[in-house]
Amino acid sequence: MINLQRIAGDKATSSTRQRHQNKRCSVVATVFSKWPRGKDDADSEQSIPGPPDTPRKIMQDSREMIREGREWLGTILSRFGPIKERAQTVTVLDFEKPLIELDKRIQEVRKVASDASVDVTPQIAELENRARQLRKETYSRLTPTQRLQVARHPNRPTCLDIILNITDKFVELHGDRAGLDDPAIVCGIGSIEGTSFMFIGQQKGRNTKENIRRNFGMPQPNGYRKAMRFMRHANKFGLPIVTLVDTPGAYAGKTAEELGQGEAIAYNLREMFGLRVPILSLVIGEGGSGGALAIGCANKNLILENSVYYVASPEACAAILWKNRGAAGQATEALRITAPELLKFGIMDEIIPEPLGGSHADPTSAFPMIKESLIRNFEHYRNMTGEEIQLDRYAKFRKLGQFQEFVVRGGDWKTAVAERAAVVGARTKAGAWAASEAEAKLIEQMVDGDEKWEKLMEGREEWVNRPVQPPGLNRSGVMEMAVSMVEMRRHKQASASGVTQVPSNNKTPISV
Repeated sequence: MINLQRIAGDKATSSTRQRHQNKRCSVVATVFSKWPRGKDDADSEQSIPGPPDTPRKIMQDSREMIREGREWLGTILSRFGPIKERAQTVTVLDFEKPLIELDKRIQEVRKVASDASVDVTPQIAELENRARQLRKETYSRLTPTQRLQVARHPNRPTCLDIILNITDKFVELHGDRAGLDDPAIVCGIGSIEGTSFMFIGQQKGRNTKENIRRNFGMPQPNGYRKAMRFMRHANKFGLPIVTLVDTPGAYAGKTAEELGQGEAIAYNLREMFGLRVPILSLVIGEGGSGGALAIGCANKNLILENSVYYVASPEACAAILWKNRGAAGQATEALRITAPELLKFGIMDEIIPEPLGGSHADPTSAFPMIKESLIRNFEHYRNMTGEEIQLDRYAKFRKLGQFQEFVVRGGDWKTAVAERAAVVGARTKAGAWAASEAEAKLIEQMVDGDEKWEKLMEGREEWVNRPVQPPGLNRSGVMEMAVSMVEMRRHKQASASGVTQVPSNNKTPISV
């Protein structure tokens, strides 16, 4: 009996000792992982004494586990280090291929020199200078088609890239207050140098999955209503608005039309002219048609050097005018969509330069230039009143375009323009130019008549108000039915009398 108890006690003591030994090993591994490392890991591990009563094999296993863990962690963290070489998945345009080949050769020379321990610094500096000069010459003579390719480059900085890099703090806001939220429109409040701005922009994706979520940067009607909601929010709290335009156009799908795409864009166009805070609009990629204009009615319209702004995409223009989408290159040149052309016509107010090689090649250098331009243009409106800001925006769009209005005899407008350019002309009392004394007198009479009418109607504005229609006539189809009944009655009366009737649309008379 005594012997059995001793054997059971020895087994219990052995199992307890083993548990303590395992626990001690785990503690040793934890301590070794936290101890500082020397220049040589092997020497450091040999110089560190182990805890007392620790078997040598357990110490070696613990050190081996720590070394393997560090190697595994190093391989993981190496993926997040700075990029040393250009990734193979980066899109390269056709005219950029010679530049990329030259960069690869410079990297190969540098690698070979490093392996052979040869100093070729002067030669590499000369090659880099030649590459920089070639890149500068290439981008200084881009054709409109090539600039369109740069504007559509998938690696170009997006709306969120710019906002997060030029703001000190940014909070994104969602929803259009009608139960919907469009990911293609990004809205939020951000601060730059202590000044809060309302940022509204069109966001594209980086890959197929993100592009599908963002609908390739083409907003739905709820996206424009979401933008208008936050514009009103900014107008209420006095926040200046910055809009970032980057869209091929508003989404033209069946669902978008059912939800009122045209109405949403037109509503934004009207309401933006009534906002009493300054609006700065920046085209960062491509600005297409009404989809871009719906957030682009601004006091100052800025554009990046390689961005484009058009009323219709070159492909759509070629399909309409040339009946061939292959004529997109010809349409690109005819549309005048590049930044220098837009600045010359007064559509854009300022061109923001891009780094050498475009923003897609060096986005970090583009962000400071964008930030500086936005702050400088905002300072112009900082001390303006709400009325002055509204009038400034109105005057900007009123001066767009060029036109002449005068009477042409026989429809020969070319001859009339040539004759007007040849004459010396006359001046009105206010200094306006006219082709002849009679025309100057006619202009003065028209202006005097307008002033007399305005003076006569002072305090009597209600006289010229349109009469209020009965509520029933506002319903859809009521007016059309009434008009058709009147036309039918007139037709019956004319048929009974045998008189020739002239339709209301002034087409060929109908003989009865």
